[in-house]
Amino acid sequence: MSVATFLAKADALKAKGLGALGSPDIKLLRKEAEAGGAIYRARLQSDKAEGKPPHSCPPKSASMNSDQFLSHLRSYPAAARPRTTITTAVFDLMKKRYPCP
Repeated sequence: MSVATFLAKADALKAKGLGALGSPDIKLLRKEAEAGGAIYRARLQSDKAEGKPPHSCPPKSASMNSDQFLSHLRSYPAAARPRTTITTAVFDLMKKRYPCP
């Protein structure tokens, strides 16, 4: 899913307020973000196993809330959002938040 699509769905859910609670888009967005995180974690493990330098260096218990994630997605220029995937955005966010020393 692109950043543009993710943000459009997130904004539509926010506009619904409490009415969004039953929307299937909530699960869709959560699954999309979790999938990007899973790919990121797998890459870190793969790089470590292969002796490659890590992409980024998050602490063992790194966490973020949805507002922080959405803020990062909104930091992409509007023209880049349709061609930037959520997985790429997760990698970019982790590199920005947790650079290696």
